[in-house]
Amino acid sequence: MPIYEYVCNSCGEEFEQLVFGSDKVIKCRKCGSPDTTKKMSTFAMKSGSKFVGTGKKASSGCAGCTSSSCSSCGG
Repeated sequence: MPIYEYVCNSCGEEFEQLVFGSDKVIKCRKCGSPDTTKKMSTFAMKSGSKFVGTGKKASSGCAGCTSSSCSSCGG
């Protein structure tokens, strides 16, 4: 059961929806309109120290680091 991202064409609300195989009409959670569009999104999953599907390494908590290569970030 995948989670998809949608945008409501009526009110502009962006939301995620867990979609079951039988779900045909996705309604906006804010206004209830069925006029929604599925957004394009990419798949990514963290496996160890790497994000599978993106090719990016996971950060080890160095959010403030601006260096592209340092021993504390593992970059």
